[in-house]
Amino acid sequence: MSGIWYFRALFRRHAPRLALALLLSLAALAAGVALLGVSGWFLTATALTAAAASINLFAASSLIRGFSLARILARYGERLVGHDTTLRLLSDLRGWLFRTLFPRVPLAERGLRHGDLVSRLTADIDALDTVFLVGLSPILAALALGSAVAAGLFVLLPPAGFIYAAALAGATLGVPAVLILAARRPGRAIVAASAELRTAVLDGMDGHADLVAFGATQDARRGFLAAAQALGAGRRRLGGRGALAAGAVQGLAAIALTGVLVFGLKALKAGTLDGPWLVGLLLATLGSFEATAAIVRSIAKLGTAAAAAERLKALASAAPAVSDPAYPAPLPEGADLAFENVTFGHDPRRPVLRRLWLEVPAGSRIALVGPSGAGKSTLLALLLRLRDPQAGTVRVAGTDVRTIAQADLHRRVALLAQDAPVFLGTLRDNLRIGDPEADDDRLWAALGAARLADFVRALPEGLDARVGETGRTLSAGQARRLCLARTLLSPAAILAFDEPTSGLDRETELAFLADLSAATAGRTVLIATHAGLPPGAVDRTLRLTEAGVLVAA
Repeated sequence: MSGIWYFRALFRRHAPRLALALLLSLAALAAGVALLGVSGWFLTATALTAAAASINLFAASSLIRGFSLARILARYGERLVGHDTTLRLLSDLRGWLFRTLFPRVPLAERGLRHGDLVSRLTADIDALDTVFLVGLSPILAALALGSAVAAGLFVLLPPAGFIYAAALAGATLGVPAVLILAARRPGRAIVAASAELRTAVLDGMDGHADLVAFGATQDARRGFLAAAQALGAGRRRLGGRGALAAGAVQGLAAIALTGVLVFGLKALKAGTLDGPWLVGLLLATLGSFEATAAIVRSIAKLGTAAAAAERLKALASAAPAVSDPAYPAPLPEGADLAFENVTFGHDPRRPVLRRLWLEVPAGSRIALVGPSGAGKSTLLALLLRLRDPQAGTVRVAGTDVRTIAQADLHRRVALLAQDAPVFLGTLRDNLRIGDPEADDDRLWAALGAARLADFVRALPEGLDARVGETGRTLSAGQARRLCLARTLLSPAAILAFDEPTSGLDRETELAFLADLSAATAGRTVLIATHAGLPPGAVDRTLRLTEAGVLVAA
């Protein structure tokens, strides 16, 4: 449970709402127990009226109606407050996780697959909603209510009180503790299998065309079925253990009920307890175990929640690939950059770049070409300090990028990645990612430089036109030009382009590259591309070889 304890600060922030949900849950259970007890007493006493039992019908019926209404209102309030608090907590968890991830992206753990990361950001967060709403709250409510019932039994039937207290402790503490231990391994297996299943689905969707082209759909299907079977097996194991725990709780409830019945009959025979009170105590005992059934159902999920919390903790505790220096140096004005004797490899034993030298004067445009995997994208990542080289130095404006704050560096250097996304929202929203303070004049200027202004003006909503998710309402060329306009809005003096024409046809590609020089006038440009460059697009073209060195193209 150390993973869940790791998030205690986020739970503490919602302590007043959680306490209110707990009180309402306790009130609902107490009203239910009281309703059963009073109803049993009332019906029994009514049946015994011929034997000279005297009862106040008005008072009894009022209590029954009052407890019934109180139970309904408390249960509704508990659901309302509990679910509202849980949703707020999940919202805080997601915000916290993204804030924690941003300094760690790109993740140093390159073995973490896309589907597994998606699973951690979605399913693992959702799994934590069981921790309070259906985990801790029922246990605390059952203990509080059970203590009250036990106190009443100690007064009226002391021997039965001891039996009831022991049975209730076993049902609310003993059985859940054993179930938590028994559910840990299946819980981890369920979370791992769920992540594997999501990975299989995402891989199958993203790589569908390749799977069909290479005749590998059957292999993908077998992988998916294996993950689904593993998930099903884990859920069956967890369900089986939950069923055994539920049976144990029902057995303890039967022991408590039998104890009250046996000692109640003795008290009835001795004349120290009358019949209506005995029936009322029996039904109150039975009703007090209502919460224990919810405990077993929810505790079974705590194993999954604990495993999910451990995975989130591992993700949030991962060391950042790079970090700011303790005392960042100021970044002087300038748009020149240099790579001095740089060596880098994601696996240091197999460097991608070897003793690489490159100087780019301010205002110049340099193209990097070469085979896939040669390290062009890696070179741009080092420029933005998404990674640090194992040897050598990367300089911007004559300053080692490791000595300056990342925020200062990213204000000076902007990147248009080959997979730069178009987000669901308006054109204005997408553009202002480049500069949140940009006014409409600057937005139109950027669109004009990217040769997209005429298209946007033709739209009825103009800048307020909505683009679909991933820009599906735009053509590939329009989406790339929108991303270019967003990059141009950045005040950065150095622009890095990583395969900016990826996915475009040749005609659109040539038009895009021809516009690039005019659109980036006055700025330093470093472009990594496979495309054939039209004359005048760049000042110099360099080839990055498979040996990790730069040569003239």
